[in-house]
Formats: sequence, structure tokens, C-alpha cells
Amino acid sequence: MSRTLNKVMLIGNVGKEPELKETPGGVPVTSFRMATSESWKDKDGYLKEHTDWHTIVAWRGLAKVIDKLVTKGTRIYVEGRLQTRNYEDSDGNRRQVVEILADNMLILEDRKNGKNRDDDDDEFEFDDDYSIKSKEIDEDFDSRFDD
Repeated sequence: MSRTLNKVMLIGNVGKEPELKETPGGVPVTSFRMATSESWKDKDGYLKEHTDWHTIVAWRGLAKVIDKLVTKGTRIYVEGRLQTRNYEDSDGNRRQVVEILADNMLILEDRKNGKNRDDDDDEFEFDDDYSIKSKEIDEDFDSRFDD
């Protein structure tokens, strides 16, 4: 019996405002770009840096939370899994994209307006089951990956 694991954990900065959309079936989905960077000194002592960009996709309640709370530049932790999908571009070329399908997200800094994340006077209401709903897969989701 073969066991596999598809788990991604990233800490980085949001590089593009989250984009909230709905599927034809009314299911909310958001996507955004996130940067992770590493730095090191080369053999001559010069500081080098490399940045990787990731596309993050979140569904349902998690998509709504991200749309409400996350902005460009926000430092976040994202947990999820890698997902590869194929599509055809406008010129008819077959393309492949690798995305992180988010299961969980934590904001790692205070909000830009100075409020602490633990303040209870925010008017946004969280769905208790947003992470469970984000894991559900419906027909609209499945149809994105049909070959």
C-alpha cells in the first residue's frame, strides 16, 4: 500500500489584492499571488535573494474571509495542497498551472488600521465551518479540471 502526502505551508506576503468571484453555481472563490523569499550570502560575502511567487486559491467561507481581511502586502501563513490543472489559452495552446488550494490561513500581523487581530469589535461575522466548507468539492469545482 502506497502512502502519499500533498501538504504545503507558506509564510509570505500577498503581492496582489485577492479577487473574489463566484462560480455559476454561486460558490465563492478567491485567488491571489503570494511571495516567499529566501536570502543568503554567496561565497564572496554578497547578500543574495530569491523570491518565488505562488498562486493561492480558496473556496467558500475561507474565500470570503480572505477577501474581507487580506490586502496586498499582508504577511500571512497559508496551509493547503498543491493542485495542477490544465487549460487552453486564447491562442488554442494547452497550458498547465500549479496552484496552492488553501485549507487554512492566518494573518501574521496587526491590521493596517492599527487594530489588533484579537479585537472583537469587527463587524465581520465568521462562518464557524468555513474551513470544512472550503474542503468540499462540488460539480463546479470538478468541472475546472476536466480534460
